[in-house]
Amino acid sequence: MAILATREELSDFLIETERRAYKQALFAVQDEHAALDIIQDSMMKLTVKYASRPVEELPLLFQRILQNTIRDYYRRQKTRSLWTTLFSAFAPDEQDKNRNQEDFDILETLHIKQESKEPEAQLEKAQLIDVIEKAMEILPPRQREAFILRYWEEMSLAETAVIMNCSEGSVKTHCSRAVSTLASILRKKGVKL
Repeated sequence: MAILATREELSDFLIETERRAYKQALFAVQDEHAALDIIQDSMMKLTVKYASRPVEELPLLFQRILQNTIRDYYRRQKTRSLWTTLFSAFAPDEQDKNRNQEDFDILETLHIKQESKEPEAQLEKAQLIDVIEKAMEILPPRQREAFILRYWEEMSLAETAVIMNCSEGSVKTHCSRAVSTLASILRKKGVKL
């Protein structure tokens, strides 16, 4: 019998998930305000509908809710004729570039050779992160979604398939194509893989 999540466990889960989910929503909708709204809606839906579920189920439930909320956003945008393409340029403003250290970005966890306090290594890391973020923008939405869920959120193949509402084979195909496209872009930019 599974033990139900306590209020503290649910709160801890939401706090732990918030920044990664925001980045994921931001990649999907490329609008800071819409991404914040999507995260807030997703967290509210999880809290209202699934607060009594076991804590182990929360990550999968939240990812499914998040992806559905992102899809709902696009449906609303399309019907209101405010559609903005997912392939539009994603240009962070100066505030994003100068954001303080306490804001977590999953891309900042990449290791370049060795972690170093040397300015040259830090510059190389920042440049690599920028190249990867720009390359992610080029991916089609389903490939980007599969890539983020599998490699950033570390979801299993089965969990990703459930969240994306497709077969495991489709997830593998989307991930394979995303990795191939990203590798090609990074090689052209001079990044050694």
